[in-house]
Amino acid sequence: MSIISEKELNYWLEHVRVYANNGKVADYIPALANQQPEISAAAFYSFDSECNSAGQVEYTFTIQSISKVLTLALALIQHGESAVFSRVGKEPSSDPFYSIRKLELEEPGIPLNPMINAGALAVTNMIRGRTSDEMVNEMLELVRRLCDDQSITYDEDVAKSEFETAFLNRSLAYFMKQNGIITGSVEELLDVYTKQCAIQMNVKQLARIAAVFANDGRDPNTNNPIIPATVARVCKTFMVTCGMYDFSGTFAINVGIPAKSGVSGAIIGIVKNEGGLAIFGPALDDQGNSVVGIHLLEKLAQEKQWSIF
Repeated sequence: MSIISEKELNYWLEHVRVYANNGKVADYIPALANQQPEISAAAFYSFDSECNSAGQVEYTFTIQSISKVLTLALALIQHGESAVFSRVGKEPSSDPFYSIRKLELEEPGIPLNPMINAGALAVTNMIRGRTSDEMVNEMLELVRRLCDDQSITYDEDVAKSEFETAFLNRSLAYFMKQNGIITGSVEELLDVYTKQCAIQMNVKQLARIAAVFANDGRDPNTNNPIIPATVARVCKTFMVTCGMYDFSGTFAINVGIPAKSGVSGAIIGIVKNEGGLAIFGPALDDQGNSVVGIHLLEKLAQEKQWSIF
């Protein structure tokens, strides 16, 4: 049986839904500004293949920065740790995820970690492929295996909206190109990056991805490996230290599980030896995390004593 029953999920989601009033939908990406702040959903995918869910579970959304975890996994699989961490660091940042300041302070401009935008761009630049389409297909192939769903794709409208307004990410990319951290066309890199952020799914599909990481990279249904255990470990470590933007330290104290958020309002949480949790609520706090998602995770972590610390 799942560690969280559907009744429990419904109870706690209803309990925290009101906190959406304290947040604001991301409006700097025009396509995300149209999301309704009152929408909320949650799902827990356990190792016995049971997926309990609550709220508007069929509602689809883009995963945004949660894709940074998946791109990191793909780059590690394709190139190994030495190559990846020659282009991006391993340390947390106290600056916002979109900051350019630390790139200017660090020599030779290597991004601090793969969970900030600069670091994610450097990692995305490493995906194999002769064209941006081939790189996107590499990413989609991994995500479809993680979801066990060949229908997964990206939202073209959101990807286009992000591409057309990605002025700051272009600045980050050009700064890193100047310093030799990224290579090739910045426009092609932004094409791949915006499409990976626009990958679309619902909370049940996202919870299954979280369950793979919770199961050390193995399929929660068959126990067959999807990604190497060492890759899953590295990704989960970054989720603990950097996954919730510049709220990561407070989150580690209040919740204490590997997690990653996206500005669409999605969050994944990894419950070791139990399963994966996904939450969606588009109203965000000042750090860019789902207000409903943070409160739900705090309640569940306290109730279930999830903290790895």
